[in-house]
Amino acid sequence: MSVLVNKNSKIIVQGFTGSEGTFHASQMIEYGTNVVGGVTPGKGGTTHLDKPVFNTVKEAVEQAGADTSIIFVPPAFAADAIMEAAEAGIKVIICITEGIPVADMIKAYDYIQGKDCRLVGPNCPGVITPEEAKVGIMPGFVFKKGKVGIVSKSGTLTYEAADQVVRQGFGITTAIGIGGDPIIGTTTKEAVELLMNDPETECIIMIGEIGGQLEADAARWVKADGNRKPVVGFIAGETAPKGRTMGHAGAIVGGADDTAEAKKRIMRENGIHVVDSPAEIGKKVKEVLG
Repeated sequence: MSVLVNKNSKIIVQGFTGSEGTFHASQMIEYGTNVVGGVTPGKGGTTHLDKPVFNTVKEAVEQAGADTSIIFVPPAFAADAIMEAAEAGIKVIICITEGIPVADMIKAYDYIQGKDCRLVGPNCPGVITPEEAKVGIMPGFVFKKGKVGIVSKSGTLTYEAADQVVRQGFGITTAIGIGGDPIIGTTTKEAVELLMNDPETECIIMIGEIGGQLEADAARWVKADGNRKPVVGFIAGETAPKGRTMGHAGAIVGGADDTAEAKKRIMRENGIHVVDSPAEIGKKVKEVLG
């Protein structure tokens, strides 16, 4: 089992022939991911990286059976790319693009409600199910198959946590980078819920940051759900100056519950195993899994 992506996912790359799309698609293909083609308007009928190029996502769905899309489209056009994928019937849409205008994302977010699809991102590192599918920009060699799921707002900390888990003798079921923008498709709670319901995932790592309510919502859900599996949590940004955006556009502290201290308190109150340093994530996983 895996969540969101696996060896049977049929993946297309939107923005396939651009420099980012080309670089990361070739890494994904090298990893063994089932990339069935890509989309670049105006270049339909050609091939790129030995894969077919389509003019539209609809053509990629009809001709290559695509069900998953990864988006490497510049910020000005990325929201349209998300809506095009949803309209064409893509089930899992993973948007890597950073810097999409918030007004565009509101439109795209509203558009996909009620459609049979799930958006991950934008401004995220993607999703990886080790040894099956890498749909994103993460360094594949860090991830080994196992029984620990990762949900993270931070790309770098996703890789760091995976590396620590592997060093402790465990591996990863699926790692989901949800992205650090104010408006994202899949929330921390929704990603945790996917892993909580995955029979192969025995422990979940939840990496958050200051700003917003996502981690608090997820923590309360975990407790309401009966703490079925141990969750190890970390919140980045403890030393960030107040009122300033730190790296991610979603990392603005708007209220008392948005600080690292408050989030960690809420997580602890809801039975989550919180670590104060990212260096302790792997050890804590080993401790809770025994």
